[in-house]
Amino acid sequence: MAKKEFTYKGKTAEELKQMSLNELAQLLTARQRRKLKRGFTEQQNILLKKLRANEKNIETQCRDMLILPEMFGKTVKVYHGKEFIPVAIEPDMVGHYLGEFVLTRKKVTHSAPGIGATRSSASLSVK
Repeated sequence: MAKKEFTYKGKTAEELKQMSLNELAQLLTARQRRKLKRGFTEQQNILLKKLRANEKNIETQCRDMLILPEMFGKTVKVYHGKEFIPVAIEPDMVGHYLGEFVLTRKKVTHSAPGIGATRSSASLSVK
């Protein structure tokens, strides 16, 4: 079975790369359009500059950076509160934020119940 070619609202990845930010904004949702209209923060501009210069090992704490078509094929290490997690940017991610792909919360795992937590453990000695 042939692999289906990626399209975003009828545009291929190559067409998205050729678009200006204003043209891309028309395809995105309202929140992303507003972000592009207002412009990027200083930290986001620094990240874009590094991506455009094809630097290696780019680390960022900019979890609110919008994924743009010019980022396709790059790997960015995104901070999740303790360490930097590498994120390979693919065309499917366009319009999302970097922070969506690096989760900050771990699954809660519980050990055995403590003394007094159940009726049978209430009669045990504390020693």
